[in-house]
Amino acid sequence: MNGASREALAAARERLDALTDSTSVNAGSLADELAAVTALLDREVSLRRVLTDPAQAGEAKAALAQRLLGSQVSGPAADLVSGMVRSRWSQSRDLVDALEELASTADLTAAQKTGALDDVEDELFRFGRIVSSNTELRAALTNRSATASAKGELLRSLLGGRANAATERLVTRLVTAPRGRSLESGLESLSKLAADRRDRMVAVVTSAVPLSDQQKQRLGDALAKLYGRRMHLNLDVDPAVVGGIRVQVGDEVINGSLADRLEDASRRLAG
Repeated sequence: MNGASREALAAARERLDALTDSTSVNAGSLADELAAVTALLDREVSLRRVLTDPAQAGEAKAALAQRLLGSQVSGPAADLVSGMVRSRWSQSRDLVDALEELASTADLTAAQKTGALDDVEDELFRFGRIVSSNTELRAALTNRSATASAKGELLRSLLGGRANAATERLVTRLVTAPRGRSLESGLESLSKLAADRRDRMVAVVTSAVPLSDQQKQRLGDALAKLYGRRMHLNLDVDPAVVGGIRVQVGDEVINGSLADRLEDASRRLAG
């Protein structure tokens, strides 16, 4: 997003946080409502252009949003969307992208409130690994000729009762309404959002053998010191990883044995 849209999204995030901090607002229900508005504006191109038209007064656009949504969603959801259309957006599609992010964030907030955010992070990672290793499953979930209901039913058979409700909602929305993204990039974006809820970065750690609790703790501490932020470790085991471990943080990949990397981290910190 360009400057204007970034500022608008930052303001919307603050409003969402204020809303979900209230005990009277159900974050999970708010997520569903924001997702419904996302689908509406993604489908109705002319409407989203009107709502982001810089030539129109912000109050007029907010009033239009209230008239359209007031009877369809709750007051908090309608107020949030109205506040968003008052802002200036660089492109009309940025508003839809922002709404989609807020819907996902609301679901993650609901998980956080129940102490399940760590579980959701891990489940998103594991689901991504399962999909990447099963070409038939990936093909079924990304098949453009398959209906959204068919994909949703497949996901319910896979995740229903086995994953947190927030995980199931997040993955279902991603699969049934990808909006031009690959499944992998969508899951990565959700993982980053989940990490941001705790102001943490995500490190994908692939090791030849499972790491002990002590090794995981030491690795997490070392990476947190190196990057200056708390680190969430997504752990995977692959015997093909010769040398012990591979760590990816964003676009940076670190290869080598655990002992070597920790020793190097200690030297860098000491220096």
